[in-house]
Amino acid sequence: MNLGEVRLLALVAIGGAIGSVLRYVLSGMLTRGDFPWGTLVVNLSGSFLITLVFFYTLSRGNLPTEGRVFLFIGVFGGYTTFSSFGLETVELVRNGQPWLGALNIGLNTALCVVGAFLGAALGILWAGVGNGT
Repeated sequence: MNLGEVRLLALVAIGGAIGSVLRYVLSGMLTRGDFPWGTLVVNLSGSFLITLVFFYTLSRGNLPTEGRVFLFIGVFGGYTTFSSFGLETVELVRNGQPWLGALNIGLNTALCVVGAFLGAALGILWAGVGNGT
């Protein structure tokens, strides 16, 4: 492994640590009662933000490889929690709350895809505003 690859791995690790801490804090603040609200908010905001930043920077063409690796793989990879979503859904069903499991699937799926479309639209719009178009 060369020095450039080691540098990219370090950026992933640092970004992942940041994203994971943000996920932990936000999920902890928002999860109350039987429903995993914190995970839903993290998945929704992560879906929105990753597509906003991706489409904004794609349109602008000004995010170097190091920035993409740090943000998309590191920060957002550490922040989004679909593995937690799957586990929590299974636990809801196993604990005799299949209706909450179904609600969790429906809300995470629908709202996160909507968040991704909104993030893409806003990123493209902002990139166009910055270009004077």
